[in-house]
Amino acid sequence: MSDIKKVVLAYSGGLDTSVILKWLQDVYQCEVVTFTADIGQGEELEPARMKAQAAGIKEIYIDDLREEFARDFIFPMFRANTIYEGEYLLGTSIARPLIAKRLIEIANATGADAISHGATGKGNDQVRFELGAYALRPDIKVIAPWREWDLNSRQKLLDYAETHGIPVEMKKGKASPYSMDANSLHISYEGRVLEDPWAEPEDDMWRWTVSPEQAPDSPTYIELTYRLGDIVAVNDQPLTPAQVMTTLNDIAGANGIGRLDIVENRYVGMKSRGCYETPAGTVMLKAHRAIESLTLDREVAHLKDELMPRYASLIYNGYWWSPEREMLQTMIDASQVSVNGKVRVKLYKGNVSVVGRKSATDSLFDEHIATFEEDGGAYNQKDAEGFIKLNALRMRIAAQKRRGH
Repeated sequence: MSDIKKVVLAYSGGLDTSVILKWLQDVYQCEVVTFTADIGQGEELEPARMKAQAAGIKEIYIDDLREEFARDFIFPMFRANTIYEGEYLLGTSIARPLIAKRLIEIANATGADAISHGATGKGNDQVRFELGAYALRPDIKVIAPWREWDLNSRQKLLDYAETHGIPVEMKKGKASPYSMDANSLHISYEGRVLEDPWAEPEDDMWRWTVSPEQAPDSPTYIELTYRLGDIVAVNDQPLTPAQVMTTLNDIAGANGIGRLDIVENRYVGMKSRGCYETPAGTVMLKAHRAIESLTLDREVAHLKDELMPRYASLIYNGYWWSPEREMLQTMIDASQVSVNGKVRVKLYKGNVSVVGRKSATDSLFDEHIATFEEDGGAYNQKDAEGFIKLNALRMRIAAQKRRGH
């Protein structure tokens, strides 16, 4: 790839991407464009701009993508009740297709030949970034330094930074004990002490949630208003998608909700232990299933549940921009036309309980039919006899054959 003249780098301003920036300039002798995304990680992004300017970068993109992230990625995913391997709410996975999309948009706008990222050769993110990039621009070139260089340890990165005068805030020997990634859906923790699956995470690791033991002694009640399967208001206050995420993260985190410690199967083949905080997402999954229980036809709901693991794997493995994910999304979104109403949840010491749900326009619950009291003839219980016998027919025939009749 010696013909590369310009590359767009996904740049955070941290140790890894600061080293990558200089490495690209030296090894590829190319112009570098930096792209830093605000997807709700809660960090000040101006230092990244200043570092890029100090490195001689002329084209610097710092984009606020919080609304787009929530509206076009988080919310569509939660319409499907998406969860990977029974537990993981895909907080890192769902952010990658947006970053890939913006990398390609900037490459097109600046005439860049390639994109570059700081994902390692062991993880899922390299797959997610690059599958997305190729789906959106098939001829794009990708530079993944972790698959090329020999700077395969933190100490080597620090030595490289010192040799080339790259400023690093964290001094040698003062590394965070975890590798962390944050956005408006979650914050993740991996590496170091967590690489032993038997070791319990230290309580001061968690950043967004109080421990359930320290959560308030009285429950918090909130009401979520749904329109077309999306939350549009919290406690009757209209909110944008990004505001929903911020509000629910604050409320649920204060009640000790959203902590997760799992061993997951990476797409590249290895198992990985990670800890996650997903306060808003934990509430959203529970509440969305509650409003669907009231408004979705039984077979539609069951079909969604059957397809969800496939949909989750597509997102986890980096296939957001694939035709099969888009096909599934069309079906999922069509199912949400009737998902309108309100859900009331109780938050208490790490637990989310649904305590009420209603829909004035789309509820399929009929109390006259479901009641244990006199139903006024709304349901003829004698009809159940034929229903049961017809459903038992094949089993009765098989039993008779076994008995020799």
